[in-house]
Amino acid sequence: MALTRNFKDTVKARAERDPEFRIVLLEEALDAFLNADLDTGKVLLRDYVNATVGFEQLGAQLHKSPKSLMRMLSEQGNPRADNLFAVVAHLKAHEGVSFSVQRAGQS
Repeated sequence: MALTRNFKDTVKARAERDPEFRIVLLEEALDAFLNADLDTGKVLLRDYVNATVGFEQLGAQLHKSPKSLMRMLSEQGNPRADNLFAVVAHLKAHEGVSFSVQRAGQS
């Protein structure tokens, strides 16, 4: 069965109408990074950026080339920690959220 809608368009449409979806997408990306799954974290962060601010706007706000940011979050990308954390900090501020880390077993 063929897909009737592009995946990127589907994620963008959902993100536009569902703020909780955007936050969970960002949260899952951070969770992947914290669990040493850089590849999944980059994919989820890239999906979040594409569905929300876009790379052009993100690049302008961070004073970085949009193409550089796209490469950083690509499958072959190898982002430096300072660049990755700058992106995450900006996206958290964009959503107006903060996240905290808890040890397993804590509530």
